[in-house]
Amino acid sequence: MPVITPLVLNEDRSIRSGSTVALAAAIGRGADLKVATTFRHNEHIDTSSDSNELIDEVAEFRQTLLLDGRWSAGIMTLRMPVELPQGFGPRPSMSFFLYNQDGQQAIARPFLDGQKAGGTRGPSPLDDHGAMPRYLQLDSWDAGTNAPSSNFVYAFDSYRFLVNDRWREVLAHSEEGDVLSGALSDLVDAFRRGLPIKLAISGLCDDLAEGEAPLRHEVFVNAGSCYYYQDKKLFLTGTHPVVRVRPDIPLRYGTSAWDFGWLVARTDGAIERWICDPYSLQFKRSRSRHAIRWFVGRE
Repeated sequence: MPVITPLVLNEDRSIRSGSTVALAAAIGRGADLKVATTFRHNEHIDTSSDSNELIDEVAEFRQTLLLDGRWSAGIMTLRMPVELPQGFGPRPSMSFFLYNQDGQQAIARPFLDGQKAGGTRGPSPLDDHGAMPRYLQLDSWDAGTNAPSSNFVYAFDSYRFLVNDRWREVLAHSEEGDVLSGALSDLVDAFRRGLPIKLAISGLCDDLAEGEAPLRHEVFVNAGSCYYYQDKKLFLTGTHPVVRVRPDIPLRYGTSAWDFGWLVARTDGAIERWICDPYSLQFKRSRSRHAIRWFVGRE
């Protein structure tokens, strides 16, 4: 399937072409998401450098989310910090960059090196970005802990949302495993032929919500190894890593509002969760039930 550009934003995040409706519709069909931007080295990477060379970036958002059926967002789930152009950054961590459809961005960074953290959770002072005029930090959370995060906008000249609409939905079931559309046999047939699998999990982040009923949402994640029990008629997969974020519009990080981990998802609606607390890096097992839509890559 060809890559299309359903939405382009200007530097001020107004719409240059396309629409957020078209982007959300593509995400709802399971489309893969990348975002293309251009920036100058000494504006974005190293403000002390005399190099104003333009750098093109196309960033991969392996996980996508659709909130309230109308708002789309993507999260980089596999990225470690890089220090361009040399290599990696100073400390091993994950760089869970998050982009909303309106260009608002965020970063959550759980450190992986086991250094003792002395900070406390809660609002933190904003960082000094005086040398980076295109960077507008909106807030800061949990500075000095093992899992600092912040929400911000970096004013790129443009934001091009690129989608590969290569997936087709073959099965949808309730949280109890009752088939709502499609057929398990179609999913199993595609799996046996080696086609890629993706799933959209409804309400995966509900337990991170506060107060009122959680915002309706789906989390889209790629399947890893898949298995089919022929007698039980049960299909299951170990997913790629997921970042769970308190459902909101726009999607944003905050204190105790996110975590990450891995899932085992099944076509009877059961999900086994192995979730990491980013502040302590301690893992906890839990189980939940969810409606799931299953997609296979088009041939």
